[in-house]
Amino acid sequence: MDSFNMQFLYCILIISLGYILKRGNIIKEKDGEGLSRIIFNLTLPSIIIVTFSDITLESSLFLLIFIGFLYGVLIGFFGLFVFRKKQRNVKGMLGMMVPGLNIGLFAYPLVEAIFGKEGITYFGMLDVGNAFIVFGLSYLIGSFYSKEEVKLDFKTVVTKMSKSIPLMTYIIVVIINLIGLSLPSVIVDVADIISGANMPLSLLLLGIYLNFSFDKSYVKLMLQYLGLRYGVGLLLGVLCFFVFPFDEMFKYTVLLGFLLPTSMSVLPYSVEFEYNQKFVGTLSNLTIIISFILLWLLANLFIG
Repeated sequence: MDSFNMQFLYCILIISLGYILKRGNIIKEKDGEGLSRIIFNLTLPSIIIVTFSDITLESSLFLLIFIGFLYGVLIGFFGLFVFRKKQRNVKGMLGMMVPGLNIGLFAYPLVEAIFGKEGITYFGMLDVGNAFIVFGLSYLIGSFYSKEEVKLDFKTVVTKMSKSIPLMTYIIVVIINLIGLSLPSVIVDVADIISGANMPLSLLLLGIYLNFSFDKSYVKLMLQYLGLRYGVGLLLGVLCFFVFPFDEMFKYTVLLGFLLPTSMSVLPYSVEFEYNQKFVGTLSNLTIIISFILLWLLANLFIG
């Protein structure tokens, strides 16, 4: 347990370093956009390649894809029901923030530090289902409620998903694994070297994006959102943990996965659909802090 808590401490220190560098104007918050592109398009796909290139995919792991997708759909539509009486733009803004999980930037560095490659495998499968929610359902909700005349555009969503390098990497590597082929060793070796940068860069980025400016007029709406997201996530996560007849890593994945922060994709979505960007950014930061605390508490309670 001491080693486990030390890993969390190291993560906090790296996140704090990113925040300090930003506060000291050594790194600008706008620099985070370039860093996030490197992570999403290079280091994250690299760790996916390394993790999935030489593992045996058990049938239970594919259930995590379905769980990630189903959870997003359920909580997404439940969120629209809860916020049904809000103004159209508020309903769309909150609605698109409810279903997606921040696995790539938030969960991966923590999971890698605590569980190693095994944890990445499990959370990676959950992220495949989650990707369809992040690039599909969240985008549809945000688009539909942004303006009165907006119509659902399935083609746009499919196109956006096909341009997601992490999602395409998941699909390609898993297919290669299933048909019994192997990636050339040089690709895996290079990916292995690059993947080593994923954890520190992701944690630094979280620190760079942290912002503690707070508008008091947001409080009531934020509390409603946080109560819905974490109330449902905690209830279903604990229920699944005690009900599912699978191995412990599977249960940890579902329990901790349902309590992850909102997806970072809501930030560019808020710009595209002209929502309140400051509100979305502040609330996203809050979910990062709350999720980090909850994961540390639950990890000590269940894993310890």
